[in-house]
Amino acid sequence: MADTLYELLVPYFDKPTSPRPVPTSNDPVTSKYLSRLTTLPLSSLASQEPQSLAQSSHSTLLSIQSLSSRSNAAIIASADHFATLHETLPILAEEVDQLQTQIPKLDQSAVTFSTTYSRSTENEMLDRRKRALLMERNADRLSDILDLPTLLSSAISSSAAQGASSVTNYATALDLYSHIKRLHLLYSDSPLVNSIYAQTESAMQDLTSHLIASLQGQNIKLAAGMRTIGWLRRVAPELETTKNRGGNTEGLLGYLFLVCRLSTLVNTLAALEPLRQLADQESRTRLRNTPRSAGAGKSNGNAYQGGQQSERYLKKYIEIFREQSFAIISMYKSIFPASTDETAAEIKLPFKSSNLGSNSQQKPTQDASPSALATFPSYLTDLLFDTLKQYLPNVQDKTSKESLLTQILYCAGSLGRLGGDFSLMVAMLGSRGEDDSDSSEDDGKPGEGEWVEVMKKHRELAGRLEALASGVGTGKTADKGGSLRVKSRY
Repeated sequence: MADTLYELLVPYFDKPTSPRPVPTSNDPVTSKYLSRLTTLPLSSLASQEPQSLAQSSHSTLLSIQSLSSRSNAAIIASADHFATLHETLPILAEEVDQLQTQIPKLDQSAVTFSTTYSRSTENEMLDRRKRALLMERNADRLSDILDLPTLLSSAISSSAAQGASSVTNYATALDLYSHIKRLHLLYSDSPLVNSIYAQTESAMQDLTSHLIASLQGQNIKLAAGMRTIGWLRRVAPELETTKNRGGNTEGLLGYLFLVCRLSTLVNTLAALEPLRQLADQESRTRLRNTPRSAGAGKSNGNAYQGGQQSERYLKKYIEIFREQSFAIISMYKSIFPASTDETAAEIKLPFKSSNLGSNSQQKPTQDASPSALATFPSYLTDLLFDTLKQYLPNVQDKTSKESLLTQILYCAGSLGRLGGDFSLMVAMLGSRGEDDSDSSEDDGKPGEGEWVEVMKKHRELAGRLEALASGVGTGKTADKGGSLRVKSRY
């Protein structure tokens, strides 16, 4: 029915010059509309259908206008793209052909890459990459390790600036050094660790120098000395050698300690240089005014009567010597107790046979290596007596000379408490050596009777002090020889 109606309406379609296309019978919309027309009555076709068509046409026009307003830009862009589509499609086809050609090569390259850089095989580039990644993960640790020499140098510099009292900085420096040594033992094949260890060794040499210099400080205390020796044992363990054939257990540290303290003693005595120069002037004056031979006779007018400057110099010298020598030996015994116990019998003054009239000398054992303290008191004594022999003859006043001899005996008693008593060597000051054989009998040196008298007075005074010390609190009294009676306070 719709086809028949379509044939009847064909003559009434628009002309071919119309822009609108002619509908075909196969068009679903046309077929649907013609089928609907066949169902309408004639009155509806004449009155209602034209209005319905006009309303639908108007509604469609409004919809088209609204769509054109909303999609204007998209439509223009689509038109532009469509205009270049005929050029783009050939290019796309060409690139697709190239992609198809390169896909086998890409597949071959992927297979080669996976085979070359597989984790199951060894590869130098992979090893370098692993090392780079490992270094990146441990960058903070490496930075801390690289900062160790700088931290150590800073701790050492601050310790040197503050002196031996800087306990914290020295302890920090030694802890850093121990950590670096441990790293060097664990990673001895690492060039980085070896380089850091070399820098550390250089810094520790500076620390060793600072510690040795601190041992030469003035008025060093026992606690500071023990700490310094302990630090030196950690910094330079090679100085503390094992027990050798001679029984020396303190190693080179004992020698080092005594040398440093001896240097301090010598420097302290060197501060008396102005007094020594005045004493030297008195020595030259005495030598000029002393007759050189018995035939020259005695010139009472030119007789030397000085000695005040020499007395001042010797008093200062002996006082400093007594304090410093006692401090050195007592501190040594406190720091190296094991060594002093084993060598207590060795701390004896080696008197010369010419001075004591003895013709026999004990030969030391060739294999023995004595303790540093075994010969140190004798060296100190020689240092003292060389000065006394040079300047004591300048003192002519008997009272001043006895005062000096008493001071020397007190010094000998002070060292005697540590095993270095040299009181018997005072007799050497009264004997004449070969160099003074041509001098006069009264050349300023104490005679035999003089030093014996001083020794008796000193022992008498020491006995009184001992009686006083033992009598207080016990009710004991001294006899008449001591001329001292002490009653109990209780």
